[in-house]
Amino acid sequence: MTQLGLPEEILACLFDLDGVVTKTAAVHAAAWKATFDAFLREREGEHFRPFDSVTDYDEYVDGLPRPDGVRTFLASRGIELPEGEPGDPPDAPTVHGVGNRKNDLLLATIRTGGVEAYQSTLRYIEAVRAHGLRTAVVSSSANCRDVLRAIGAEDLFDVRIDGVVAAERHLPGKPHPDTFLAAAHDLGTDAAHCAVFEDALAGMDAGRSGRFGYVVGVDRAGQRDALYAHGAHRVVDDLAELGGQASGT
Repeated sequence: MTQLGLPEEILACLFDLDGVVTKTAAVHAAAWKATFDAFLREREGEHFRPFDSVTDYDEYVDGLPRPDGVRTFLASRGIELPEGEPGDPPDAPTVHGVGNRKNDLLLATIRTGGVEAYQSTLRYIEAVRAHGLRTAVVSSSANCRDVLRAIGAEDLFDVRIDGVVAAERHLPGKPHPDTFLAAAHDLGTDAAHCAVFEDALAGMDAGRSGRFGYVVGVDRAGQRDALYAHGAHRVVDDLAELGGQASGT
């Protein structure tokens, strides 16, 4: 292992955004809860069963592209909606409409300064780059660039593969490995020489199925065993544990 806590053969590092670089998992969970609870209340009345910001978020929406999260969660409640169109208004009773309602809530939080970075992750990325490794951010979010700009971290990544790029290239999202593989390709290396850093189980699945050289699970939600079961080579509570120049929280 190197001073960065990575195998010697690793040449590039691919970082998920939400929950690894930024503390936006809670922001996403709150936006999903407000969206789904309003939808379910309108559909089922005051005795609806609310969206759980921990169990439902982890199982049905964490790490997935927004439309997939809408479909997956609603299917768990026996609800199927028409797909609609990407430009549907946020009150439309469609998959895209519900997803756009959630996105509007999220953007309002981002624009009012409601996003924080994990400073230890930023220090670790700086250490990675100082050691000559290339870096990419891989996120299902279409708001990735806005979030990176909000925390002043856009320049820490050589490549960005996010929801916008994935749509342009017709790449399926996590748990498929395609977005991570695209990042490796754009960095000029292959999966065997890349490390993946993820906090979501869908991201672990992507790392495993893509045969990446090293997969680091970041346990922000008390799911260490599940991260290992889904393909992590190592699980940490914080990237400071890996070494390099990262320290603190």
